[in-house]
Amino acid sequence: MARAIVHMDLDTFFVSCERLTNSELDGIPLIIGGGDRGVVASCSYEARRFGVRSAMPIHMAMKLCPQAKIIKGDMELYSQLSHNVTQVIQEKAPIMEKASIDEFYLDITGMDKFHGSYKWTDELAQSVIKETGLPISFSLSINKTVSKIATGEGKPKGNLEIPEGNVQAFLNPLSIQKIPMVGNVTFQLLSRIGVRTIQTLSEMPAEVLQQMIGKNGLDIWKKANGIDHTPVEPYTERKSISTEHTFSQDTIDIIMLKSILIGMVEKLAFQLRSEQWLTSTITVKIRYANFDTETKQCKIAYTSADHILTKNVMELFDKVYQRRMRLRLIGIRFSGLVRGTYQIDLFEDTEEMLSLYAAMDKMKSRYGFDAVMRCAGASFKPNNKDEILKRIK
Repeated sequence: MARAIVHMDLDTFFVSCERLTNSELDGIPLIIGGGDRGVVASCSYEARRFGVRSAMPIHMAMKLCPQAKIIKGDMELYSQLSHNVTQVIQEKAPIMEKASIDEFYLDITGMDKFHGSYKWTDELAQSVIKETGLPISFSLSINKTVSKIATGEGKPKGNLEIPEGNVQAFLNPLSIQKIPMVGNVTFQLLSRIGVRTIQTLSEMPAEVLQQMIGKNGLDIWKKANGIDHTPVEPYTERKSISTEHTFSQDTIDIIMLKSILIGMVEKLAFQLRSEQWLTSTITVKIRYANFDTETKQCKIAYTSADHILTKNVMELFDKVYQRRMRLRLIGIRFSGLVRGTYQIDLFEDTEEMLSLYAAMDKMKSRYGFDAVMRCAGASFKPNNKDEILKRIK
């Protein structure tokens, strides 16, 4: 039996959230993002007609579309509305994966036996629109890759179904940039040898592509040929990433404790970004010398940024550590994870901040986590025997 995989994507999600709360924003060019030195987090279709795109510097976007209205963005609002949509879909879908704050995959294989797959999906999309007020697009096909590409091609408001027999005919004329994993560097490399359409890419020998672009070459070739066996992973908010630090001698040194916490945050945040997770819940744990254990937790807007996470961890630590007794253990847990990238957190950030994160992550990935660290977190030694717990579960 051919799989039936749905990709659902909330249309211009941040823009739609703002318009839901303020109808005066309907129909006008709208940019969500930071100040003059920030970047575009999202933009309306009215702004896109002028060439404005996500991740573009704000100053460049304003030159292209000077009449656009800029809104800083409210991640707390967006997180809540994303949660509302998730609940609607999760209540009805047999298997749902939340790929990011505004993107979902569903496995409805076998639904045609009882209820037409496309009809069922369309009814679900209408339920989302009715119950949340947010527009959503979808596509139905045999795997994640084809469904995701089809959703992009159908937007806005063009819901597509690509049956198994039509997959290659649908993919062939499209640009290779439509394939997930094909970034600008790969596109430029392949363009130089005349490979610009998916059809041309699909006809290349897989071994040649692998030699050209490395280990991802075979995966890209498979996607170009409509092959993707990646399963839909059931969504659960119980996923978390955590670390704990046990001291060889109990301590009351506040400066050292906070320095270690900063280092722990930096390591976990790097892992979040490396594995493309965003967290919405922070928990700080302490254990006193007498083994009493206490925790404090807070909800935040989805993020994977050190500076945002550190601020919240420090505030939680000040709240939970009240007894002025020596500590034997401190720990941090990030939970309520969803798939996503740091780009979702751009409302406060400048181009320089984004470049700094990208450069630091690149160095960490190449030379190890402690190749570059914040001075404030230097007391944390990630490779010593006291780090006893680090996991995603």
